[in-house]
Amino acid sequence: MKKSVFTLERARRLAGDVWELVLAGDTSAVTAPGQFVNLELPGKFLRRPISVCDWAEGRLTLLVKEAGEGTKELVRLPAGTALGTLSGLGNGFDIAAVPEVAVLVGGGIGAAPLYGLAKRMLAAGRSVQVVLGFRSKEDAFYLEEFAALGAEVLAASEDGSLGTRGFVTDVLNELPDCRFVCACGPTAMLKAVHALPQITGGQFSFEARMACGFGACVGCTIQTKKGLRRVCKDGPIFHKEDIVWQTSP
Repeated sequence: MKKSVFTLERARRLAGDVWELVLAGDTSAVTAPGQFVNLELPGKFLRRPISVCDWAEGRLTLLVKEAGEGTKELVRLPAGTALGTLSGLGNGFDIAAVPEVAVLVGGGIGAAPLYGLAKRMLAAGRSVQVVLGFRSKEDAFYLEEFAALGAEVLAASEDGSLGTRGFVTDVLNELPDCRFVCACGPTAMLKAVHALPQITGGQFSFEARMACGFGACVGCTIQTKKGLRRVCKDGPIFHKEDIVWQTSP
């Protein structure tokens, strides 16, 4: 973890309530796709955890969904705003543990960390297939960006206005060779993908409410087959075989 200051260079709306932010600063602590940063917003007590979409030396790209007062203010900050930042938080996707045939699966804003993962897998000479799910065509984003990397992109939309009508699981069920996934998205989506009988392995990125973002407050603890684990510190990436889904009482 590294504490530093990033400067907002620009923000652009991608679709509906999703924005792309580009910040300048020290990215040396970001070492793997799937990690996140914790941003200190002006006048706010708690930082906001945001997944890293992509990074290069001195530049950080984030995709942000307006989910509350803090993120609504964040995406509308003027260029040049300085943001106290904790970077290099969490573990990332373990590319070395991903087999040659794997599918990247994202639901909504869950597409964000998969972009950095796809970019680095392709740079390593791997073929990449990406399945993205949205509510509708109007809510879709980053399809062209993934394709520009050289990834094969398949889409699903709940209303059928884009790609396959339905969910990412409907697309996965049509793929001839889909046994390992790297997935990020809402809990319901992760649970549904995890339950597909043909999926024998995978890495799943979890979302959770976080206060500190580095494991001190133990506020984002989940149960796994290895015991209690913190999403911020031990995750947000967990392997398929370790995941335990909580049942409703």
